[in-house]
Amino acid sequence: MGSGGTTTWDAVVVGGGHNGLVAANYLAKAGRSVLILERGDALGGAAVSFRAFSGIDVRLSRYSYLVSLLPKQIIDELNLPIRLRKRAISSYTPVPDTDDGLLVDTADPTRTGASFRTVTGNDTDFAAWQRFYARTERLAQRVFPTLTQPLRGKDELRAIVDDDIAWQGLFERPISELLGAEFADDLVRGVVLTDALIGTFATADDETLKQNRCLLYHVIGNMTGDWDVPIGGMGAVTGALIDAAQAAGVQSRTGATVTAIDPDGLVRYTQDGTEFTVAARHVLANVAPSTLAALLGETPGDAPEGAQLKVNMVLRRLPRLRERDLDPRDAFGGTFHINETYAQLATAHDEAVAGLIPSLPPCESYCHSLTDPSILGAAENAAGMQTLTVFGLHMPARLFGADNDKARADALAATVASINSVLAEPIEDCLALDADGQPCVEAKTPLDLQAELGLPQGHIFHQDLSWPHARSDEQIGRWGVETEHERVLLCGAGAARGGGVSGIPGHNAAMAVLAAARD
Repeated sequence: MGSGGTTTWDAVVVGGGHNGLVAANYLAKAGRSVLILERGDALGGAAVSFRAFSGIDVRLSRYSYLVSLLPKQIIDELNLPIRLRKRAISSYTPVPDTDDGLLVDTADPTRTGASFRTVTGNDTDFAAWQRFYARTERLAQRVFPTLTQPLRGKDELRAIVDDDIAWQGLFERPISELLGAEFADDLVRGVVLTDALIGTFATADDETLKQNRCLLYHVIGNMTGDWDVPIGGMGAVTGALIDAAQAAGVQSRTGATVTAIDPDGLVRYTQDGTEFTVAARHVLANVAPSTLAALLGETPGDAPEGAQLKVNMVLRRLPRLRERDLDPRDAFGGTFHINETYAQLATAHDEAVAGLIPSLPPCESYCHSLTDPSILGAAENAAGMQTLTVFGLHMPARLFGADNDKARADALAATVASINSVLAEPIEDCLALDADGQPCVEAKTPLDLQAELGLPQGHIFHQDLSWPHARSDEQIGRWGVETEHERVLLCGAGAARGGGVSGIPGHNAAMAVLAAARD
């Protein structure tokens, strides 16, 4: 119905990414009428797969690529045919300017211990590593189940954690203090610190503790902290959600750009040049908080900036390593850390603060196709092609504002040089060529993510991550998705306990709607 009338729904979900789809599924299964409005041409948001290069049949997880925070509870309750596979290797980190590297093989602690001794010259850092991750796994077992429950108060969550060292080190004091106390080696400290800086522009000693919150979410996923590979690519995750939503009766409209949300539940959008209005008993906003504020006609707060360069590649083969005795399949089968020592991370941050693209960008990569070759076409698989996803740290949006195209090219060139500095051959020599003879490599800056996905300044978490406990007494027992408007809920990554491919804000927004109906 056009602008002259309205159609009323139990819930209108603004944004058809994975969180919006999770919310829609739960509400539809509970008998609610649900409409999803998605501005893009297809549902899925950032959790999608693309054939990014002409003539190359490889389905890349273009924006988001690994899964840790999606609860098994959601997969089971929605009966989703999502398959996740563990990676054989946790990580490999070349030691800069040497032919050695630190290999973490979670299935073989003897092999890992030997690698630590080679790199650090002692046994103490490996013992500290085992102690640190045993502590975070215990923390995960206690904290993760609470993420799909009403918010606890800070004191109650501390009692649940029941570990003063973990609480002080992660929740109260900058992570730099815990890393300094636990680890002596600069490279080992850097490997741990990287999980605190994914999509978060900060230093280890930032007093706001946003780096601590980032690390926390990276180590608690599904009570293990494991980051698994989605079989079939990230598009298989949202594909399963889309199929389930359609089967449950969820309606969706793509190419629908929402222009305004009224606190009383009216949603205005345009589609193919025509304006429409729909009414909802509840509006679930799967958008950034600053975007929601603008749609409500309110003054948005300052949107934190994204700080990453995302690079996708298709390789003819894996590159040779400087550590000759190590199989590249082991090195790239987990997370491959590049120039991410503790000192290098600090230097890169300082350069970015000064307005410079880091001279030696810290980054990390992994090869999806080693764990899941199903994303490769038959010819590509037979030819031995592999994918390579690179995530660059300390690339804040401010570096790209003057000329995004030029800065993208400069950042990509610096990142490639950084990668090459730890390899035995240039990565360019290993790139596959597309149908036009061009190398199969693409880069996405924060401003590209803003343009393509609607992420303000390209922030992959919509805003800085929140603590997994209530911010105030008034929030205790609520779901962390509520706004000051009774009918409007936040169901995206910017909600409390949001961030990453988790579906948790979507689940919690749906639970808040259903709880309100019971009340």
